[in-house]
Amino acid sequence: MENKMKKLESTGRDIFAKNISIINFLCSVVNMLPEFVKRALWNLSFNVDSKFSTLLRYCIISSICKKVGRNVYIGPSVIIKNARNLVIGDNVSIHFGCYIDAAGGCEIGSNVSIAHMSSIVTFEHTWNDLNLPIKYNPIRKKKVTVGDDVWVGCGVRILSGSCISGRVVIAAGAVVTGNCESSTLYGGVPARPLKPLAK
Repeated sequence: MENKMKKLESTGRDIFAKNISIINFLCSVVNMLPEFVKRALWNLSFNVDSKFSTLLRYCIISSICKKVGRNVYIGPSVIIKNARNLVIGDNVSIHFGCYIDAAGGCEIGSNVSIAHMSSIVTFEHTWNDLNLPIKYNPIRKKKVTVGDDVWVGCGVRILSGSCISGRVVIAAGAVVTGNCESSTLYGGVPARPLKPLAK
């Protein structure tokens, strides 16, 4: 009974640390694969919520991102574009249905949780050229930074140029358009400070 309780208490960090040599080996194998094979494996694991699919997504994203830390969970149906401009710290979870486009650069710190159906976009459309439809006007790229110890609620939109400091909570459904100061709960459209977090 005691062993069963210990197994139930194991965290993702514990499991990752215990299996680090196997994970590193699998990541090194995936890293040697051609890009089209990585894409095919990503597509195969895209909608699957299993331990093996989670491991496969971690190995693939580790091989194509600028930098990926330890114990990073990429849930099913997560879309990541321009991954070569993406940095992810340690102990990060990106849950079901999230969308990240790192065209303008994106850094996600450590101990971050991004709840399901959230988006991070690092560019914005322009509409200055009247001779072109808006969709064909050039885009403007702006980096997004998410600091350490941030919880992003479900359905949050983090727009280009935003900077979220460490130890911040973004309430569900918020739209972040600028800077979020540390130790604060933000919410609303656009996101604004609602109350300080306990220190």
